[in-house]
Amino acid sequence: MLRHEFQPGKLVAGVFLALAGALYAGDAAGLWETPWFAVIPVVTGGLCLAGVAGALARGIRRRRAAVSGKGTSEAQLNAPGT
Repeated sequence: MLRHEFQPGKLVAGVFLALAGALYAGDAAGLWETPWFAVIPVVTGGLCLAGVAGALARGIRRRRAAVSGKGTSEAQLNAPGT
C-alpha cells in the first residue's frame, strides 16, 4: 500500500457523520428517542470542525515546506488533491 498524507479534516468529518448515523440507528432500534432535528447541529458542527482541522493541517504543511526549503512552488501547493 502506498503511503499517503494524513488528512485530519476527513477523519473529523467521518467521525461526526458516523456519530449522526449511530444516533439514527439507536433511534431505529428503539434504544432511545432522537428528534429529527438533533442531527443537524452534530453534522454542521462536525463539518465546521473538519474545515478548521483541514485548514490547520494545510497551513502546517505549507510552513514546513517553506522552512525545509523543498522548493515547493505556489502552483504545487494550490494544486487540487494536495
